This record gives sequence, structure tokens and C-alpha cells, in this order.
Amino acid sequence: MFAKWGSLAYRRRWAVLVATVVLAVVGGIWGLGVFDKLSQGGYEAPDSEAARATEVAQEAFGRQGGDVLAVYDTVDPADLQRIAAELADLPRDAVLNVLPPVPSPEGGKSLVVITLASGDSNEQIKQYERITGELAVDGRQPLVGGFVPTQKAISDMSASDLTKAEAVSLPIVLLLLVVIFGGLVAASLPVLVGGLAILGSLGVLHAVSHVADVNSFAVNVASLLGLGMAIDYGLFMVGRFREELAAGRAVPDAVRRTVMSAGRTVLFSATLLVIALAGLLLFPQGFLKSLSYGGMAAVAIAALVSLTLLPALLGVLGHRVDKLAMPWRKDKAPSEAGWRRLAGRVMKRPVLFALPIVLLLLGLGAPFLGVKFGEVTEKVLPEGNPARVAAETINTDFAALSNTGFRIVVTGDPSPAEVREFVGRVGEVPGVGEARIAAEPADGVWSITAGLDQDPLSDRSKQALKDVRALDGPGDEVLVGGSTAVVSDSLDAIADTLPLMVVLLVGATFVLMFLAFGSVLLPIKAVVMSALSLSATFGVLVWVFQEGHGASLLGVTPAPLESGIVVLMAAVVFGLSTDYEVFLLSRMVEARGRGASTEEAVTTGLAKTGRVITAAALLLIVVTGAFAFSQITMMRFVGVGMILALALDATVVRMLLVPAVMKLLGDAAWWAPGPLRRIQERVAIHEDAPADDEETPQPARAMS
Repeated sequence: MFAKWGSLAYRRRWAVLVATVVLAVVGGIWGLGVFDKLSQGGYEAPDSEAARATEVAQEAFGRQGGDVLAVYDTVDPADLQRIAAELADLPRDAVLNVLPPVPSPEGGKSLVVITLASGDSNEQIKQYERITGELAVDGRQPLVGGFVPTQKAISDMSASDLTKAEAVSLPIVLLLLVVIFGGLVAASLPVLVGGLAILGSLGVLHAVSHVADVNSFAVNVASLLGLGMAIDYGLFMVGRFREELAAGRAVPDAVRRTVMSAGRTVLFSATLLVIALAGLLLFPQGFLKSLSYGGMAAVAIAALVSLTLLPALLGVLGHRVDKLAMPWRKDKAPSEAGWRRLAGRVMKRPVLFALPIVLLLLGLGAPFLGVKFGEVTEKVLPEGNPARVAAETINTDFAALSNTGFRIVVTGDPSPAEVREFVGRVGEVPGVGEARIAAEPADGVWSITAGLDQDPLSDRSKQALKDVRALDGPGDEVLVGGSTAVVSDSLDAIADTLPLMVVLLVGATFVLMFLAFGSVLLPIKAVVMSALSLSATFGVLVWVFQEGHGASLLGVTPAPLESGIVVLMAAVVFGLSTDYEVFLLSRMVEARGRGASTEEAVTTGLAKTGRVITAAALLLIVVTGAFAFSQITMMRFVGVGMILALALDATVVRMLLVPAVMKLLGDAAWWAPGPLRRIQERVAIHEDAPADDEETPQPARAMS
């Protein structure tokens, strides 16, 4: 199949080239409309108790709590009267309600709570933008915080950081590709594929936004993965094509063989990564679903463009792919001796290499045992940001009105005496501060607020949530909401769904790798290697971002990790780890198929892919590592995490641990039970090489 497609892509190269470019560009231009449809929510579990508490309260009392919180530096009654009068004239189609200014118990400041007209997060930001210039009264510019200003600040910074990251990473990536390939034409091809992948993924996200909410962070994920994976795939495809030309093959045959070998590996790797990202769809949170849409679209389109545009373009260029070569490029291939010596040294003492590496990875992963999860708050913004300063001021000076504590609704029209008695019992729960009735009952529903005497995400507050929910309440139903409840319910939903995601990832990896390589132990080894790499990465991230070691150097505030980002990172890192495993094993299996021993196959695989994997990892580190300089903690977390994961996986794990483990497994690495072997031979997702297929030159030759 792949050989036939390679031949077809060459014969119809101009048609394939034009069609791919036009579709990607048109889709990208249309996809720019997604920026007007991005949402800022989706972090909560929609069917949780906390979500139902919010719904019941809104049905009974209308939208409560305020979307915009403005802090004015005055408590003078005359000033407060003027502020109230000015804000009463805010446009009614944008503002639902403005509460009178409330002086701080500490004195010196007053708080105004503004509720916007829309309940849709995207519309709320537009409404907030309309009124933000009208909040200053008598020259007093307030500190403005609350959910909507915070989310707008996060969205604006994310968009700005994405532009800066791409502006910084693309020139560096192009320069590195020129060094790797030794020519400007060859180096530009992976970058072209990356640009088209980003455009295409924007079009897909715009289409998705018409039927589902798309969180703004999905665009960042799509850009990161689209550019990164397209460069990886382009590196592999272009390198293999130049390798085939260097072997003396004609252009049509070189294109066919490139698609047959490298193209198959690209499709296989992309399929595994798409399945890993599809695991995010299992979770109920809209935020995770958005990230899944963006990630799957980017990876799939990167693979699609690599398998259509690249073969066609390589067919058009032919030997001109080496035009604009750099002076240092030589015709002879660099020596494989170094990689072969490394493989020999590792396999000579496999236990001496494997045991310390496993212990190191487990040690790095140990801090993850103490991980704590939180939510997206103002703390993801840099210190000094106005929205963060406003939120910190409100939490300090207006603790009773801040968005912390429990929001409890009681249904079934209980008597006032029953409700008061219940409020008293809530206030006696350890960890709960003052509990009070928040409003007169409406439609038989009572609203109760209860403060907390510690951070809302502390262990004490989470235990208080469990204790309050365990109380026997009046009426038909008691629902406990609030920030602590939202985070706890979201974590419970993730914990309930995570085993399904693990089964999906492990099951898909095992099935696909077995069908590709015909071994039972190789997929198991791949899963274990990925798990070790994943645990080490998360352990370091907890040590830095949660426990605060070196956090000041990164400019982040230590805080519990956002659970959705952790799940995203797990899917991406697992997929990329398997991706590099496939690149490495493909060449080992090719050598094994030609009759090489296990040790010879491992040596050949490492020698022929060592440069490809390290180059691909370096390029992806540059692309994703640019996000480590983001102003948003979430994006910085992703950037630092990807640098760690790629550096560990492409060096310590793939270059040292995998050869050591393969040596320890010996010939058992290729074993499969007879019945499974027969199934694999019937439905194997590989193509036999042509009869004249000799051992091909290594990809490093094309990248000299």
C-alpha cells in the first residue's frame, strides 16, 4: 500500500502538491475565525455535585457571585455614592446587575460586584471589554479582578506568548535544520510542513467550535504539536529520501521507497499519538476535550501533509533537494562508528547500565507521590499582573465576598428553623469558618455560604467538604458547591476515568506494535520505558512547580498542579516516547528480518537512528521549549515538562536503557505465541522490502 502510494504521489506530484497547499491555506484562513469562538471555561466536571449546585442556584436566584470585581481605593460615603451612580449607567445589554460598593472591614478600600448579562464565557469577555473603559470614576482607576478579567488576562497572554514562541523557535529550528541537513532547500521542507499543519489544525478547530466549546489553550496545543510533529516527520521523510538518492536510486524509486519505509513509520507513530490524545475525550471536562480536538487535529494533519505534500515536493525537487548546500556538507556519510561503539559498550555490560538508569528514573519520579492538584486561578498569571493583584487584594481585604468557601443550596422548601439548625451544624465542622444564610429563599430553594479557615485547596478544606457533605440536611437535597467542591469533584471525575485512558493507551500500543513488529515483549517493553520516562518527568515537575525548588528562577509561584494539564502532558509524553521507540525498533526489526542476530539488530538500529532521534528531539525541544518562557504558568509547565521528557527519552532511555534491555531479553525479544504469530502474519501492518533491498545507508548520511 505504501509503495503504491509513493509511486502515485510521484506520478501525480503537481496535482497532489497544489491540492494539499490550497486545502491547508484555505482551511487556515477560514480557521482564523476560531479566535472569535474560543471559550475560557470547561475545567469543571459538568455532572458533578458542584456543577448541579451552581445550576440549581442560578435557576432559583439568577446568576450570582459577580463576574467582574472592582476594588476602589476609597471608603468615603460621597465617593461611594458617585461610584454607584456612575456604574448604574453601564449598558444594560452588557451588565445584568451592579451591587452597591461594600467597604472593606480593614478600611481604605471598597468592592463593587458586577454581574455580566451573558452566561457564555466568550460573550462575557466581549461584554467586559465594552465596559472596562467605563469603570474609572472621578479619575479613580480601580483594580479589576474576578473570573472574567482573570480569564481574559490568561487568554491575551497565551495568544501573545504563542506568537512570541513561534517567532523565536522557527528561526532557530530553521538554522538547526540547515546545520543538520547541510542545505537550505532540504532544511526548509519540514518547516513548510509545520506551517501548513498549523493552518490546517486551525481550520479543524474552527469547525469543532460550531458544535462544541473550544478552550483557548487548545490553539496553543495545536500549534505546539502541529509544528513539532511536522518537523519531526519532515526530518524523517526528507532524510530518508536523501539517503535513497545517495544510494544511487532514481528519483521515482527514491520517493516510492521513502514512503514505503519512512512514510509507514510516520503514519504508525502518528496513529499512536492520536490515540493517546483521543484518550482525553474520555474525560467529562470540556477543557480536556478541547485539548484533545486541537492535539489530534495537529498530529493527524502533520502526518497527512508529510505523506502527501512531502512525497510530491520531493518528486518535483529530485536531486535539487540538495541545492543551496552549505560549505561544510560532504558527500561521504559520517561514520556510524560512534553509535556502534556506544551500542557495543552498553550491551557488553547491560545490567551495569540498566539498573542505575532505572533507579535514577524512579528516584526522579518519587516527588510525584506527593502531588497535589488545584485549579486555574490568578496564580497562573505573573506577579504584578493587575488581575492577579486585584484577586489577591479581594482575598485579603474582602475574604467574606471572595470566591472561596462553600456555596450550599438546599431544595425542597424546608422550614426556616430547619435551615438555621443546619447552618449551625455546618459552622461547627472543623475547617469551616462562618456559615450563614446568603439570601431569602426562592422557589423553595435556600442559599447558604460557609467560609474556610485555610486555603480552599488545602487538605483541611477538602476534608471539611467531605464532612459537610456527610451531614444530614433538611429538605429534599443538599448540594455543596464552591471552588473547593469544583476542584474535588473534577479530580474525582479524572480519577474515575484515568484507568480507562490507561487501558486505551496500553491496549492500543500493544496491538499496533504487535501487528507492526510481530513480538509480544517489544510492546510491553515500550510501555514500561514510556512509564519510566513519564514518572521521572512528572516527579521533577512536582519538585519545581509544586514544592518550589528553583521556582523563583522560572518566575512561577509554587502551587498545586492543574489536573487537566497533567493529564494532557501524560498523553503527549507517552505518545512521543512511543514515537521514538517506533523509530528505533523499525530499524532493528528491518535488520532482524535480514537475518541479523539480536545484538547485531540492536547495534544496527541504534547506529542508523541515533542521529535521527537526537536531532528530532533537539528540534522538538526548541519548538516546545519556547513555551518555557511564557508568562502563563500552565504554558511554562508544558514547556519545561516537554524539555525534560524529550531530553530524558531521546538520550538516557532510547540510547542507553533500550539497548541494555534488548540485550538482556536476547532472542526472547522477538517471541510471540504461534496463534498470535499467525494472526500477525495475516494482518501485519508492514510491507516486505523489494527483493533487491539491501541494507540502506543510515539517515545520518542525508543529514551530514
